[in-house]
Amino acid sequence: MGRVFEKRKHTMFARFAKMAKAFTKIGKDIAIAVKAGGPDPDTNPRLRMCIQNARAVNMPKANVEAAIKRAFDKDFSNYEEAIYEGYAPHGVPVLVECTTNNPTRTVANIRMYFARSGGSLGTNGSVSFMFERKALFKVSSVGLNREEIEFELIDFGAEEFTWDDENNELIIQTPFNEFGHLQKALEDKKIEIKESSKTYIPTTYKEITDAEEADLLAMIEKMEEDEDVVAVYHNAK
Repeated sequence: MGRVFEKRKHTMFARFAKMAKAFTKIGKDIAIAVKAGGPDPDTNPRLRMCIQNARAVNMPKANVEAAIKRAFDKDFSNYEEAIYEGYAPHGVPVLVECTTNNPTRTVANIRMYFARSGGSLGTNGSVSFMFERKALFKVSSVGLNREEIEFELIDFGAEEFTWDDENNELIIQTPFNEFGHLQKALEDKKIEIKESSKTYIPTTYKEITDAEEADLLAMIEKMEEDEDVVAVYHNAK
């Protein structure tokens, strides 16, 4: 079958591995959402967010329903969220967002990733003051009037709008504490939410060289391979 098949096979397996990891992370998010707000998505905005994100990565409905049912089981009910702070190589501030049922294991792994890359794990508050917690919504822009929808959604906490005409999508940024407010407004207006997430936006940025960027990305890649790691945020420009 030759090199072409081998290349295609490698790409296919990499895609499957990425998909499986996405399913695992969404399953953990569902467990935390159910634990915090119950199993009914109609009354649990965070669970609705998880279900939207599951659709975005083509997670089967049966998998989502099974994750909700398992959320009260012993193996899933003790998951918790954790944020670790530190400095990557070349002094780049980094936040590592995790979901874990074993914080001792997770913090040991995060410390190792920092140390092996030439960085260091910090204490709570050591770099988080350089970031703001935000929520992002990716919605369908089909049929939306730009001026009207922006004017309307500002009243529900929307701060920034990014229009993607090529994919007929609109990305909306809001303070994280306005997440549920804006989510309900979008649902009431029958605007299709394709994906939603929480994120950390840097308040300042650090200039780095191409070589320094390569070192930073190598560390982030190692971290993102860890099943407990949800996302890695930095302020490198």
